[in-house]
Amino acid sequence: MLRIYKKIHGLLTDGDSKGSEGDATESNIVARNFVLLLFSRMGSKVGDRLANPKTTLAWLLQALDASSLTLGLIVPLRESGSLLPQVFLGGYLKRFSLRKWAWSLGAWLQGIAIVGIALVSIKMHGTTAGWAILGLLALFSLARGVSSIASKDVLGKTIPKKQRGQLTGWAGSLSGLIALVSAGFFLWLGRAEQSIGMYAAYLLGAAIIWSLAGALQAAVIEQPGEVEVDNSILRNAIKQLGLLRQDRDFRNFVGVRTLAFGSGLSAPFVISMAHDRLGGAAFWLGVVIIMDGLATMVASPIWGRMADRSSRLVLRLAMLAVALILSFVLCLNLVEFPLVVYQFAFPLVFFALGIAHSGVRVGRKTYIVNMAKGNRRTDYVSVANTVIGVLILMVGLLTGLASIISLNLVIASFVLTAALGAGFSYRLPKVSG
Repeated sequence: MLRIYKKIHGLLTDGDSKGSEGDATESNIVARNFVLLLFSRMGSKVGDRLANPKTTLAWLLQALDASSLTLGLIVPLRESGSLLPQVFLGGYLKRFSLRKWAWSLGAWLQGIAIVGIALVSIKMHGTTAGWAILGLLALFSLARGVSSIASKDVLGKTIPKKQRGQLTGWAGSLSGLIALVSAGFFLWLGRAEQSIGMYAAYLLGAAIIWSLAGALQAAVIEQPGEVEVDNSILRNAIKQLGLLRQDRDFRNFVGVRTLAFGSGLSAPFVISMAHDRLGGAAFWLGVVIIMDGLATMVASPIWGRMADRSSRLVLRLAMLAVALILSFVLCLNLVEFPLVVYQFAFPLVFFALGIAHSGVRVGRKTYIVNMAKGNRRTDYVSVANTVIGVLILMVGLLTGLASIISLNLVIASFVLTAALGAGFSYRLPKVSG
């Protein structure tokens, strides 16, 4: 089994295993951890894709005739629900020297929540089903927040700095491959009679994958780390938030990450534009999933290898790409083209936007892991995610109101923020290598 670990590890990294015999044990442990973390994170990403609130859960709510209010709340709840509590969860997790169990617990709870959503879809209907799904999604989001905090710390403790970006990149790439297969399900479903049972089966598959991911994470060899006990979680949270005032480099990183919102939050608005131009057939939903999965599969390993050399450069290039892609989307919406142009252009837009979003995710995750060690890394992750959770709610409200006036105005604002973020990234210090 160890040979298999080392073989996969060597194929996906530079394969540099040279060193003294005394380093052999450490090298074996790194190879084992790399593969276990690779597949556990891949499983988590696949689960996210199969139960994506922007696609799968939104379609499920529509099929259940849930209220429009629940449709409007599902994406902000999933994102902010996992980010907002992290400054409190981070203070609690610092009491434990081993953090891998927190990640596994979060994965198992996410699987349980998705099983609940699948059961609700079979047993309930209408507004009741919508609110029940939102309640289960709140549990899902909290569990996702626990895993998010623990994942950065476990990665930093178990994988050398020069391989962290590659691990994140390959996990994203392999999950993109699975997404291509799942998209075939949507294409087939779009041509057949819709069945709630099919949606439920799809979600149960996601729950099983989360359970397996949690088991793989539990098998990681993690050395005990720093322990910090503070009887007042609230006082600890206030202390952590003080990092924004005290640490200029961290504050600059949060600013850059905030300006990178457009890579993810612009997607629903681009999909809305595509829906108007192409029509609302489920076939095009399958096309979107295919292009996004293909983009992640192709781009993530490349971004990951680049991030191990310079994660701030990856952020800069990805945000410049977001600005250019969304500028092209504006042109598509402002100028009237024949239908065939939109049929080719929008799939390419989703592919390009998927590449850029993958770069933003790999770059920011690798950067924050490399910024610090031990409990300081946990503080960085929890504070950054809590701040981003608050800002997501604010930006979501503002862009939602702006979209009533003009979708073009929303896309233009994301172009501006992405360009500003690329320029602001020059203020970030180098932390890779």
